[in-house]
Amino acid sequence: MYNQIVIDELINFIHNNPNLSKEKLTEAVVKKFQLTKDRSVYYNKYYAIRFSKSSSDNFSNTVLGLSTLQKYDHLPFIICLNTPNENKLMLANTSFLKKISHSSHKLRRDNIRGSFNGTDIVRRFGTIENNENNFEELFSFHQEIPFEENLDRLVESTNNIIGRKLRYDSNPKGDANILNSVDRAEKFIASKYYDELNADLFTKVKKVRNEILIATLIDNVNIRGRVIEYLITHGNSDNLSANIIKALQKKEPLPEIKTDNDLGDYNKNFDLYDSKTDIKTKILYLKSAPKAFNIDKLLTFLSKDKSIYLIYFVGFESNNEIKTFLCSVFNTKLLEGTGVQFHWAGRNSRGVAQFNGAIIDDILNEKLNIINKNKAREWLQYLISI
Repeated sequence: MYNQIVIDELINFIHNNPNLSKEKLTEAVVKKFQLTKDRSVYYNKYYAIRFSKSSSDNFSNTVLGLSTLQKYDHLPFIICLNTPNENKLMLANTSFLKKISHSSHKLRRDNIRGSFNGTDIVRRFGTIENNENNFEELFSFHQEIPFEENLDRLVESTNNIIGRKLRYDSNPKGDANILNSVDRAEKFIASKYYDELNADLFTKVKKVRNEILIATLIDNVNIRGRVIEYLITHGNSDNLSANIIKALQKKEPLPEIKTDNDLGDYNKNFDLYDSKTDIKTKILYLKSAPKAFNIDKLLTFLSKDKSIYLIYFVGFESNNEIKTFLCSVFNTKLLEGTGVQFHWAGRNSRGVAQFNGAIIDDILNEKLNIINKNKAREWLQYLISI
């Protein structure tokens, strides 16, 4: 979990010492914050930091090996660029790398090697500047992405190897079904099937309420989300659920939860509709910018005749109140807070969508299932055109 107080203290200290050389600044930071050294990386349990030097804001220096970054990718990995006039800060976790530049010709999923340069770090992630003012929001997105997914993307972008993700191929019948999915969604929201699905999911949450409240204490956003989503969809119906609940209650290490990265966490078919529901959890008193969905997977699913795609938001207040809301992916408020990460789009992918965390808070408070059909169709046409 991102510790804002601790990291803000680091940021303020670095900015209050703009005239120190890289060597003096490194020494001062390590001494003040009692950081542990691992070659060129300094770290504690809250973050890792690498100091670099440049005569300008643009630096092409080799920063770090990918295999070393992997060790610290679960922490905010901060680059401090020491320049003549100021110290500039940015995140260099794998989600914020465009490619691997140095000694990377043998980089493969099963052969992690090569190093990244300063020019490989994105300075803007979608609409978000990669600087200290946005660290919490940026890192919350990064935590949603398993290292393996970032590795696949980096292998593709570095060595021109086509990734495993399948791109939706636009075609007249499929595109028509995609655009018609807006009408299907509106009819579904107003039907008895929506009420049935909503009640079904709410009952599942209620059955494991105590367990998922314990799970909200898990620091790692990706693991926390997987645990809560698994408990909601499976209850205590299998051995893995029982082992998860036991580990949570006894504060023991959690068992591994393997997911197939399907578009939805909970699938349910009705007479007229085939629904997929993605469960998204949110700690309401923390900032976040969660990964939404793979765009090609969404388009491929919506190209089917009976497809309905929904998001089930589960929000947790500081007083242990749980808020839930089932909404269409075309919800007007949700679309306002849905962006596309082109940085994440390889040659064989349209990339991923990202939710604005503040919009999720609003949706859970307002609970309005309104769809602006014209805007929804425009949004779908835009996704198809990418």
